[in-house]
Amino acid sequence: MGCVITGVPREDIVTHYSCRQTLAALHQAPGLLDQTAVSEDLLAIINWTVAAGAADVIGVTGSFLVDACNARSDIDLVCYGPRGYEAAQALFAERALIQPYEGETLTRLYVRRAKYMVGGSFDALMRQEARKLQGLTAGAGAHINCEPLRADGDKMFAGVVAKEVGAISVLARITDHSEGLVTPALYGIEVDTVTESTVDEPSVFARRITHLRSCLGAYTGAFRTGDVVYLSGRLVHIQGPDAHSGFGIELTPWSAAESFLANLTR
Repeated sequence: MGCVITGVPREDIVTHYSCRQTLAALHQAPGLLDQTAVSEDLLAIINWTVAAGAADVIGVTGSFLVDACNARSDIDLVCYGPRGYEAAQALFAERALIQPYEGETLTRLYVRRAKYMVGGSFDALMRQEARKLQGLTAGAGAHINCEPLRADGDKMFAGVVAKEVGAISVLARITDHSEGLVTPALYGIEVDTVTESTVDEPSVFARRITHLRSCLGAYTGAFRTGDVVYLSGRLVHIQGPDAHSGFGIELTPWSAAESFLANLTR
């Protein structure tokens, strides 16, 4: 992906947690969950998922995945590929299970997101967040979200190599969001204005920047074609076997020293 990743060497990993296997295990043995209200909400959601035939494309992650949950835990889900996304959309439309953020609860969502998505107005951030799969469970009122991931056999980034050129901040218009609904997200963009850059003559690069790529789930599904977005990330040169070659802006989670932002402006 063109980034340096600090992590545990693969050969040193002792336990692998499967989100889908965890959902299946909790369905088969509900006694694995404690008797808290949020656990009961999760069990109802798992039962709905199994009844809908979506247990192979929706999984449980977060604290419930690693048995670190308590009465104040959030519920974190993942879904895989187009079928998983459709199933998750149907799940989050079930008002008996999940309530949307609206009215006074929007302030709760804003406080949750504004901590790291700095620089956005309340209205713009809430419009951006409303596009995501998230809400409050009907029983405990716990936060619940689902991150869409690419399907197991997805080859979107196969053979793609990215080389970092520098850092850049821009105002850009989204030209294509069709591949931005899953993580890693890929958006087509057209740069309107460069506001900051570490490279010389950034306006020359600006005309050639055609993509935004994000490995941060916070920006998956957040934008639609026609949106104007403030972006701050790494300018990369992407080479691959298809039309996604060229210059792009990349938002990655692999730096604790920098902030990578994508905020809806209007």
